[in-house]
Amino acid sequence: MSPVPRTTARSRPPEVVLRRVEAGGVELHVATAGQGPAVLLLHGFPHTWQLWTEVIGELAHDHRVIAPDLRGLGASGPATGGYDAGTLAADAEALLAALGETSAAVVGIDAGTPPAFLLAMRRPDLVSRLVVMESLLGTLPGAEDFLAGGAPWWFGFHAVPGLAEDVLTGHEARYIDWFLDAGTLGEGLRPDLRDAFVSAYTGTDALRRAFSYYRAMPAGARQIQRAAATGRLTVPTMAIGAHPVGAALERQLRPITDDLVGHVLEDCGHIIPLHRPEALLGLIKPFLG
Repeated sequence: MSPVPRTTARSRPPEVVLRRVEAGGVELHVATAGQGPAVLLLHGFPHTWQLWTEVIGELAHDHRVIAPDLRGLGASGPATGGYDAGTLAADAEALLAALGETSAAVVGIDAGTPPAFLLAMRRPDLVSRLVVMESLLGTLPGAEDFLAGGAPWWFGFHAVPGLAEDVLTGHEARYIDWFLDAGTLGEGLRPDLRDAFVSAYTGTDALRRAFSYYRAMPAGARQIQRAAATGRLTVPTMAIGAHPVGAALERQLRPITDDLVGHVLEDCGHIIPLHRPEALLGLIKPFLG
């Protein structure tokens, strides 16, 4: 009889632990897993920390993975303000300090990209490496082709104070499904993740907090412009694009970044960590070292 192969420690993903951490004056809901050099994962809209579900296990074999729900989103505490990129960067910095981390790689996608960028610009001593995906950095040059037809339609809809949450309350599932389907090129998500995202953005207050991110974009754009005008991004940086942003983010970063590598994933939607997790891991694991 052949011996039964033993399960190795490497084959068992480290446990994901959920906790609440006071940071930046708000209570953040945070998922952590693994041990080693820290990796901070910042999600976007309409997601929560569970955006990283398919990559946390592999990353946590070699890193301490830290994946918060951003201010006011998911299970994090509500906040009446502070949705601009600069305050979100301060939240991330405070979270790392609260968890005892003095150095971390930072990975941001969508709404998580601007605060990840600003944190790296402000604290190159804290951010060891930076990975940014599927977003634009304010009004920095380089995204003209992407914006030739104007910004995506929902940016204006979400930006009008009080409008989108009033219109969408009671219809959240249909609306969130549109983003989840578009972000996976029509493939959709597995039911448990879809339901978790819909639940996180259901209710007038939850929607209002989410749309506050869009209403704070002009302030964030000014913060990014000032940072780019007065300094350079010195930490090793990777820009990853898919559909629809493509190489626009890389083009924005190229003139102001000392050490930049860019990739565009073909046949991949906006929600890279869930749509093409293997491809993403193939890029970021060697980069994170």
